[in-house]
Amino acid sequence: MVIMGIGKLFGEPGVYTFCWHAMQVGPRIIIDHGPCLYVRERECTSGVLDACGNLCCNGCNEVGVMTMNFSMEILGNMKKDPQSLMLLSVMKNLRKLGYALKIYALGNGETRTMWEDIGGQISVLRPKQYDLIDWSIFEGVMVDSLEAKEVVSSLTQEPFQSIPLVWIIQEDTLANRLPLYQDMNLQHLVSHWRSTFNRANVVVFPDFALPMLYSVLDTGNFFVIPGSPVDVWAAESYSKTHAKHQLRVDHGFSEDDLVVLVVGSSFFYDELPWDYTVALHTLGPVLAEYARSKDAEGSLKFVFLCGNSTDDDAFQEIVSRVGLHPSSVRHYGLNGDANSVLLVADIVLYGSSQDEQGFPPVLIRAMTFGIPVIAPDIPTMKKYVSGEAHGIFFSKYNPEALMRAFSLLISNGKLSKFAETVAFSGRLLAKNMLASECITGYARLLENMLSFPSDTLLPGPVSKLGQREWEWNLISKELEQETDDLSGMYESLFSSRETSIVYSLEKEWSNLVNSTIISENGTEILVLDTPTESDWDVLMEIESFEEHERVVKEELEERMDKTRGLWDDIYRSARKSEKLKFESNERDEGELERTGQPVCIYEIYDGAGAWPLLHHGSLYRGLSLSTKARRSRSDDVDAVARLPLLNESYYQNILCEIGGMFSIAIRVDAIHKRPWIGFQSWHAAGRKVSLSFKAEKVLEEKTQEENKDVIYFWARLGMDGGVTGSNEELTFWSMCDVLNGGRCRTAFEDAFRQMYDLPSYLEALPPMPEDGGHWSALHSWVMPTPSFLEFIMFSRMFVDSLDALQSNSSQVNKCLLSSTELEEKHCYCRIMEVLVNVWAYHSARRMVYIDPHTGSVEEQHPITQRKEITWKKYFNLTVLKSMDEDLAEAADDGDHPRERWLWPLTGEVHWQGIYEREREDRYRIKMDKKRKTREKLVERLKAGYRQKPLGG
Repeated sequence: MVIMGIGKLFGEPGVYTFCWHAMQVGPRIIIDHGPCLYVRERECTSGVLDACGNLCCNGCNEVGVMTMNFSMEILGNMKKDPQSLMLLSVMKNLRKLGYALKIYALGNGETRTMWEDIGGQISVLRPKQYDLIDWSIFEGVMVDSLEAKEVVSSLTQEPFQSIPLVWIIQEDTLANRLPLYQDMNLQHLVSHWRSTFNRANVVVFPDFALPMLYSVLDTGNFFVIPGSPVDVWAAESYSKTHAKHQLRVDHGFSEDDLVVLVVGSSFFYDELPWDYTVALHTLGPVLAEYARSKDAEGSLKFVFLCGNSTDDDAFQEIVSRVGLHPSSVRHYGLNGDANSVLLVADIVLYGSSQDEQGFPPVLIRAMTFGIPVIAPDIPTMKKYVSGEAHGIFFSKYNPEALMRAFSLLISNGKLSKFAETVAFSGRLLAKNMLASECITGYARLLENMLSFPSDTLLPGPVSKLGQREWEWNLISKELEQETDDLSGMYESLFSSRETSIVYSLEKEWSNLVNSTIISENGTEILVLDTPTESDWDVLMEIESFEEHERVVKEELEERMDKTRGLWDDIYRSARKSEKLKFESNERDEGELERTGQPVCIYEIYDGAGAWPLLHHGSLYRGLSLSTKARRSRSDDVDAVARLPLLNESYYQNILCEIGGMFSIAIRVDAIHKRPWIGFQSWHAAGRKVSLSFKAEKVLEEKTQEENKDVIYFWARLGMDGGVTGSNEELTFWSMCDVLNGGRCRTAFEDAFRQMYDLPSYLEALPPMPEDGGHWSALHSWVMPTPSFLEFIMFSRMFVDSLDALQSNSSQVNKCLLSSTELEEKHCYCRIMEVLVNVWAYHSARRMVYIDPHTGSVEEQHPITQRKEITWKKYFNLTVLKSMDEDLAEAADDGDHPRERWLWPLTGEVHWQGIYEREREDRYRIKMDKKRKTREKLVERLKAGYRQKPLGG
């Protein structure tokens, strides 16, 4: 694939011609960007195109690595229908722009192979599987149906709330039920749908009628991208199954009759609209005059398609007033077979003078039937149709212009040759009339909505789109039969009550309401709104108050004299008192399960949306980065309670999961009393790289062998393996550069230099090998607990130096490690995620990779090959302790090097002076206690108090 680009590559502007060798490596872990195409970027000095259009490079120099941007599509169905045709056309063009797509579907269907051609392998989601997907690997999510409502609901909780979501609504199933919910006492179901709609950043409709039908659910995020092949599809399907000649006979028209069909705005269906009344008064005299003219000659019939068929009396009354003979005029309602009325017409006259926002669907169907159209020269018409090429325009309220329009199309009582030409060109135009606007609209929407990380190959601009048409070639030539009339032009994709989420929710909520009415004797309706954040705060306060009352009550009972009960009661009381000694929210059952285990892996998460991806069992324990997001029925550790720094959202965001590790290191013996400690990001399960049962057993066996100075890891950076046509390997630092906006090496070197106060002439970037081995990612590793404390000591000083660079920068509010706004919020996260590799390598730790699926073990970067490379002097424990004590002394003396000093806030502050002061304080307290005891004894002796001898 050859790409020409103008822009920035790792901060350097220029024009580049890239030779891309792409290799699919499956579910590879690239920090935060999940399964992707593994792409190697090479700058070509020369090259030629082969027969297949591939650039064969001669003399390529490695520039860096880029990953494809990743977006996701959720399909409500894979039926062969106009809705699928629209989505296929849009997605195929987005793919051409460079968007990488991952497609999920709620069910199988006829268009599966077509979708696989566009987005690769399709994953069919079953109920309850939505919560097991790590949505954060996608830059955006697009949902195309109401049936995917549960998918939308799974994105309402952190850490998925900030993921851009586009919800495409093409069906009117829910819109038809909303007016009925008031009568059914289901107002809370409406509120439930409204809150679900509110989650979407944008709710997209294919026309301007549907937003009006859904207006009760509008929270300000409704958006219209006009365009759908539904009307063309319906018209072509109908014409294939119905003969025009037979329909004319069925409607009572002869072959000599020239039928002029008058239509109007599509926004009125149930009654005779006012614009038809105005049109009749305006056009009636003109039509009557033309019917008597020489051109008409034969039998000219006027058919009005509007309102309801029950409005015929009112319609005939208006017709009699405008001068039309009743025998030449007929009226059909839109509640009948409107397609048949359209198909019998020879000319269609659009009589409404309203300037609608979208092109009238009825005219698209008429043009698809091959019927010439006459319409007023309103802006909407002129936007899509060329006058006298695809249709005939006339000036509003100008009878002469309308007469001229008829004269162009009618000659000697029949359609003229010009009319046939206009009809033919109109039919060709209608086939793809709104396709360009629709495809462009979605491309611009994503262009404005999505933000991509710096390691992403950006999609091309909208201007790069080629021919923008519906992909009719993807659909079978034999269109499915569509006999729907205009009142059903927004066909429901899921009409079955048994399968539609709309009806299933309606049934569920109706049962709840009915049961409430029975139990409450009709006096109260159960409120089923989703609890707000303030509701949860109140609930936590109530639970806290009740817990306090219970503890006070038990303490009072323990002080009261009472007869001793059975041994079981005494044991139960003792167990209750022991529970009170555990930290807040901890359950002794979890601690008992882990008794005897050599290792505990802390799974770090930051939102309730990650709960389904967490593991259960004695090997794991949750570590929540948010107090409110902690699981209520688990003994998860509250990182915020242990490290108050995480209360500040700024620091919680820039530190991410390393902040949770800092919290565990504080008074580690109080929470972790095992020789081995491990961590795992919640992302690991979603990306299929968490430990299998077999791998867990292997890990436990390895930790029982008591191997020191070793780190076991199982989630790896996606940078191993060779690339076609090259024996070179990607380096650790080049990958780190890509993951940090091209600034990893520079930032690491500067931070390392400041951390050790190295002079400028000394090299300050620790060398990393190019041996093709694996490196750890996703904070998924296990090491001895003393080694962990040493790593945390190093990490605290390193991140503090990194923060010092940020504070001293001329752009304090701009992250030094990112080039996009998306990454600035989590500024230090990606470099801190790979820091463990640098520390483990240069501190001479054995690095062992465990395959998370098979449990196979393989040592990486053997120590014997590092002797000439490692900078062990900088990673020596004695050196690190000395540096840590110097920082602690400065913090203790209040000698802060800068206003915002991060180091003291990330953990414990200890140095020899603090130990001595604490020892002196303890000695002083002890001596004060002795002095007070002595003084008290002297006073008692002075008062003449003498203790009576025993037995006296």
